[in-house]
Amino acid sequence: MTVRHPVVAGQFYPNSEMQTRAEIEGAFLSPLGPGEVPEVVKKGERSIVGAVVPHAGWMYSGPVAAHVYAALARDGFPETFIIIGPNHQGAGAPVATTTQDFATPLGSATVDQDIVRRLGRLVVDDPMAHRFEHSIEVQIPFLQYLGGDIRFVPISMSAQDPQTAAETASEISDAIDGKDVVILASSDMSHYVPREVAKEKDAAVIDRVLAMDAAGVYDEVARRSVSMCGYGPVMTMMMACGGTRAELLKYASSGDVSPMREVVGYAGIVVRR
Repeated sequence: MTVRHPVVAGQFYPNSEMQTRAEIEGAFLSPLGPGEVPEVVKKGERSIVGAVVPHAGWMYSGPVAAHVYAALARDGFPETFIIIGPNHQGAGAPVATTTQDFATPLGSATVDQDIVRRLGRLVVDDPMAHRFEHSIEVQIPFLQYLGGDIRFVPISMSAQDPQTAAETASEISDAIDGKDVVILASSDMSHYVPREVAKEKDAAVIDRVLAMDAAGVYDEVARRSVSMCGYGPVMTMMMACGGTRAELLKYASSGDVSPMREVVGYAGIVVRR
């Protein structure tokens, strides 16, 4: 079986193990981050079933992502993570997984082949959809840093309409029945708009996530023309994870890191049972 090699190491995050570990630690300790480097609790609360986590370059989105990973560490890791990300490149199947393990500067992350075998109706095996896509790749080193050898299932979505999200969520729910899983939706929020515009538009979408209103997420994105790249993965996660309550851990934008006229927004949200 071939391995998927990283495509944005050295761009979105470092390409060496030492630098990758240092930048992850920096994200946790950043003034915008949770303020400490967590350890995974072996017998944690295990109330988290889903999350929204950003995927931009770590220097901008890493501290917000770190809030989610700190919460997951305190909660205790599952056996498998499902990571759903938007397909920015548009290559491959509309909704695609892959059997290829992911290589990163921290080693190889193992795909849960049993769950992949349970998919296949809409979520098909198509490595081309993952070959050049960063939205899932940038999450893996955080999980490896905290948990070492991790198992996951990557799902890339270029089709993000509500029907596709609902059908994908149903297929994932069937595939993870009886499994110990947390579902991560990889998404940034508004792209390249003034900070106050991003904050207002993103707050409207975040409110729908906090209300566990998946259809409302799509309605707000469409009605307000929110340039959120992963609304499909977020809707899918909300419908598939079986959660009942959501919590906003952190919202920030690239403008909180460096002065800029137009920013990208980032939200870190967890969904609990």
